[in-house]
Amino acid sequence: MEGSLVEENPLLLPLNKEKTIYDGFITVQERDFRLRIELPADRKLTGARLHCCWQLKHLLRGFEHVVKQRLRRSADLIAFILELKTILEVNLKQLPEFCSVPQPQYYSQLIGEMETLGWSKLLFIDADFRTLTLKAEDSSGREHGLTVKLKSKHPTEAPECSANLPVPLVISWTPQSTLELLYNQFLLVLESLTKFWDVLDEIDNKTWILEPEKPNRSDTMRRIAIGTNVSIRVELDPRHPEMLPECCLLGAEHVVTPLRNKLNANMHLWNPDFSVFHNLRDVLEIEFPSPATHEKSCFSVECGICYAYRLEDAIPDQVCNDPRCGQPFHQACLYEWLRGLPSSRQSFSLLFGECPYCTKPITVKVAAQKS
Repeated sequence: MEGSLVEENPLLLPLNKEKTIYDGFITVQERDFRLRIELPADRKLTGARLHCCWQLKHLLRGFEHVVKQRLRRSADLIAFILELKTILEVNLKQLPEFCSVPQPQYYSQLIGEMETLGWSKLLFIDADFRTLTLKAEDSSGREHGLTVKLKSKHPTEAPECSANLPVPLVISWTPQSTLELLYNQFLLVLESLTKFWDVLDEIDNKTWILEPEKPNRSDTMRRIAIGTNVSIRVELDPRHPEMLPECCLLGAEHVVTPLRNKLNANMHLWNPDFSVFHNLRDVLEIEFPSPATHEKSCFSVECGICYAYRLEDAIPDQVCNDPRCGQPFHQACLYEWLRGLPSSRQSFSLLFGECPYCTKPITVKVAAQKS
């Protein structure tokens, strides 16, 4: 048996003449795993004890009962080692995230890099020491998070990085790179976007934002309340936030038309040296309702069909054009309502029908089919 065992596992050798203690390595999928097997004096596997290295324990987590069962029931040590290898191969295939368990030097490298960077910048680290979240501040004092997913061969392999940004995060990485160098690149990206966030922060502080409900640092759009059932949606360019944004006025046509005319007539007055908020106010010739002057409930008018303000992520953005009505609806609600009326008709992507409240003509875009 010993000859076959050594032939099949040349790195697993007996440590005593009685051959009751074996120590060394077994090889699975071109990877070596350290283990030690202690047999009783009668050399029967029913009383054997198995000691595994931390990597092997990590891979066999959840399979301990299977290994114990195979150890008790195998005919001899050769059969057990073969069974153990089979379990490892199956486990490695089913759990690909364990295929690349970091070496001990990975952890010493990580600790050294964090000591250089500063532990105060660490917001989170997972139990496997593979995913970190680092905190950083831009020059205006806003806090940001950088999530770093390290590879098992760090720093040879580039990590995966993500952050809440309005532009793709592009990081340069070489085998000589460190977390400190990565962090400094992230600070440069934040600095390049500081003006963009300054613009949006002013809009958020001085107006009532209808959408998104809870803006985050990656959002480039704001829907700003102008009055009851009328608003403007602006889309900023993160790289050129001071320039005229894409604008779309929303509301009843009799209210939107004068504003649209002012926007078109005054567009040439846009001054990049002034803030976007200041320019919008001058170009539209209006004063925006603000938290200091109005309650948000003044603009949060519920849908006339479902009687709710927010429907999933949507708010009422379809308004009856009759000045005496002006009832708002969710697009999805109005579409479903008109679709159920025999008098409604469709032309291309528009559905024509009657307002549920005043029976005046109303139009809605055909709802896009969800895939």
